[in-house]
Amino acid sequence: MITGCLQQKNNTYYAVLYIKVDGKRKTKWIPTGLPVAGTSDRKAKKAFDQIRLDYEQEQEAKERREAEERVRELIEVKRNPQAEVLFIEYLQKWLLQAKPTIAKTTFKGYRTMLDGRISRYFTELNVTLGEVTPQHIQDFHQTIFDEGHTPNTVIHYHAVLRKALQTAVKKEIIDSNPADKVDRPKKNVYQAQFYSAEEMMTLFDAVSDDPLEICVKLAAYYGLRRSEVLGLKWDAINLEQKTISIKHKVIEDKVDGKFVAVGEDVLKTKSSFRTLPLLPSVEKLLLAEKEKQEMYRRLFKRSYCREYLDYICLDQTGTLMRPNYVTEHFSWLLEKFELKKIRFHDLRHSCASLLLASGISMKQIQIWLGHSTFSTTADIYSHLDFHAQIESGLVMDGMFERNRVAEPTGLATTN
Repeated sequence: MITGCLQQKNNTYYAVLYIKVDGKRKTKWIPTGLPVAGTSDRKAKKAFDQIRLDYEQEQEAKERREAEERVRELIEVKRNPQAEVLFIEYLQKWLLQAKPTIAKTTFKGYRTMLDGRISRYFTELNVTLGEVTPQHIQDFHQTIFDEGHTPNTVIHYHAVLRKALQTAVKKEIIDSNPADKVDRPKKNVYQAQFYSAEEMMTLFDAVSDDPLEICVKLAAYYGLRRSEVLGLKWDAINLEQKTISIKHKVIEDKVDGKFVAVGEDVLKTKSSFRTLPLLPSVEKLLLAEKEKQEMYRRLFKRSYCREYLDYICLDQTGTLMRPNYVTEHFSWLLEKFELKKIRFHDLRHSCASLLLASGISMKQIQIWLGHSTFSTTADIYSHLDFHAQIESGLVMDGMFERNRVAEPTGLATTN
């Protein structure tokens, strides 16, 4: 607190403040504007107190500004120059650097998100990497909700932003990850759609002699993912041992501005690599497909594409089917034959539900579908396991009956 006193000078009251400058005590004279003549001591004292208070507040504000400036200077010296790049530019560079370390499908998904919603939002925001705050990310989440999307969509976008920002933390470009300070929304539970056995038979009739017939039936019998169906090759079929091996997949990628089917020996998880029994009906279907492809090869001659001869799912010209074509054509077939609308991936769910309905254990279904963990299978399909619910119900129904016969304990009784 600054001390001082009232002094008279040239018939005017002055507030004399004792201040320190460079460690030395000095006096500062500030006129009150009040004449000595006609001014009461009380009024003069009040003017002095106000001048002293104003000066103290002014000095505090000045010291605060100087401290903030020093902090800013320290931050500027400490901040990595790479943090000054626009956030959206950093994201694009990060994705290209991450490309060799992630699957092609993952890269494609990240690219779609960055080039779309993320780019629109952060380009308009015009913030640098070092300026991104938790509030920026929270507001971005809200824009996704405002467009009517589910929490799962927000979670996917949050994961991409967090992954990119975490790389900046590891490289010491920024000190902390602002995404870690944002609460992720609770994941919404997805209820898979599926066909009954009767609906599946109707679908099989609808796809008969259609280019998609073999894709649909393989997906239905084995619960294969779309990429796994298209990735099946003839060398995966062992007619002697009656097995079919899932070890290759086909995805869609953009090459020279065009979307093309691309094969790779990388599946979703290690458990996705699996060998299953070759069902008699599937063997018959595959042999018929083999004859059909040979017929088309003779028919089209030089016009027939010979690049994909080792693949099973080809069109009439020998071209490998694109994943998006499968999705679009499958949807068209359902509409044409007025069948219940499901996704192609829901054939996988249908396979699992039919196995459960037939009393197959959840563990066996996990292996059949190629899930990495039992919990993944249980989380998706446990609500369909009605057999287990009936067994539990029967146990509980007789649990508290008074006349229920006690089960043997194995302990001898004495008279």
